[in-house]
Amino acid sequence: MKYLDLKAINAPYEHAADEVLRSGWYLRGEATRRFEQHYAEYIGTKHCVGCANGLDALTLILRAYKELGRLRNGDEVIVPANTYIATILSITENALVPVLVEPSIDTLQIDDKLIEAAITQRTRAIMIVHLYGRCAYKPLIGDLCQKHGLLLIEDNAQAHGAVCGAVLPRRKTGSLGHAAAHSFYPTKNLGAFGDAGAVTTDDDELADLLRALGNYGSSRHYVFDHIGRNSRMDELQAAILDAKLPHLDKANRRRREIAAIYINNVSHPDITIPQSSMFNVQCSISNVYHIFPILSPRRDELKQYLADHGVQTEIHYPIAPHQQKCYKEWNGLSLPITERIHREELSLPCNPAMTDDEAYRVAALLSSSP
Repeated sequence: MKYLDLKAINAPYEHAADEVLRSGWYLRGEATRRFEQHYAEYIGTKHCVGCANGLDALTLILRAYKELGRLRNGDEVIVPANTYIATILSITENALVPVLVEPSIDTLQIDDKLIEAAITQRTRAIMIVHLYGRCAYKPLIGDLCQKHGLLLIEDNAQAHGAVCGAVLPRRKTGSLGHAAAHSFYPTKNLGAFGDAGAVTTDDDELADLLRALGNYGSSRHYVFDHIGRNSRMDELQAAILDAKLPHLDKANRRRREIAAIYINNVSHPDITIPQSSMFNVQCSISNVYHIFPILSPRRDELKQYLADHGVQTEIHYPIAPHQQKCYKEWNGLSLPITERIHREELSLPCNPAMTDDEAYRVAALLSSSP
């Protein structure tokens, strides 16, 4: 069993690629404008600005806020210690200082109760990450941003379609902060046929600036008001994403059904399913299960055991950001919860192409593992 069968998932949308190829228009065209409009409506924001990938989306948000005077070199951005490294790369690339905050072991998301202690006179933003597909927002985070005048930036690379159940009226992730970054890497819940990304926001000035920065710094042909970069979504990816978007909620419901099978049927003393007992998965709207993580001190043994029985798994992620060579100045930090997660996390297959029988088989294998 593959961890993710992209060929099966993408087959129904190949026609969208054919239509773009026949059109003869491949960049900055109608397909991109159409997807941006539809995705903004889906997320619930005024604007969606396409770009080349999720890392660029994050980087451009921070760069734009520097251009607008909201951020300056050396300012601090609070960020979860447990995240994919792209989140942190966007901060350091902008000459800003990441302040790593531990996650909760129950949710694997940033622990909102630890954030205020990390705020200093240099703090200018909080960047939350809806990791694994679970909404990371808590009302306390919004309160802290208001209290201290901080920007709230969302890394929504893994949670397309998740809804924040902690606020009323309920809103989708990607519409909760001042701006949000989205990745449409092929493996994502809403995945392109290659790299693509976007920023969603309600801020008119920010949206205009983001569009210019991703187009070499130009808002008018051959006129460059900013030192920009080339980061644009191409027509092929936009058309595919637009074809997939109406089916996203159904695909996410299927992910929740697979997750429910795991939660209700995996039982082993060496396996923990984070927060599995604290909510009804079938009714939950705050998790779209981009990744279904389990924790086990025997992670590597379990991975090999499942592989021996024909089940492919992944690890997200084997080395924590603060332990990476590229950030060697952090290698001496002690972040025990983050380190435990990266030491014990194993990702089970959880996607719309799976059958119930396959999920029950994985659950049975785990429950009967040595």
